[in-house]
Amino acid sequence: MKTTRHATYNLKYHIVWLPKYRRSVLTGTVARHVEEIIQEIAGDKGQEVIDLTVQPDHIHLFVSSPPKHAPSLLANWFKGISSRKYNHRYASSDDQKIKWARGYYAGTAGEVSSETVQDYIQRQEAEA
Repeated sequence: MKTTRHATYNLKYHIVWLPKYRRSVLTGTVARHVEEIIQEIAGDKGQEVIDLTVQPDHIHLFVSSPPKHAPSLLANWFKGISSRKYNHRYASSDDQKIKWARGYYAGTAGEVSSETVQDYIQRQEAEA
């Protein structure tokens, strides 16, 4: 469990995104640079990277974030900032630039199942 001034939370998001046209460009030094940049973004934004895998044609990020940050904001941060930083630092021509596809996947993970939460809510209603 983590806390902020006004909340106790255990929110973890699995975010997946792809290079434009799902090209296999995330290999070798490109992959290492992208991974470093994602870790840097997480540090700058106060996010905890639990796991990160850079595959040749997609990225899996498992991150813990406070409830004030929507998953869409996290995806926008990691996608937008990573491409800008990578392109500014390492791409000397347009064909070396990283461009992400428009969409992304976001899922949540926690300590309990949906069924456990539903059982708890139903028991609270029955006791009221």
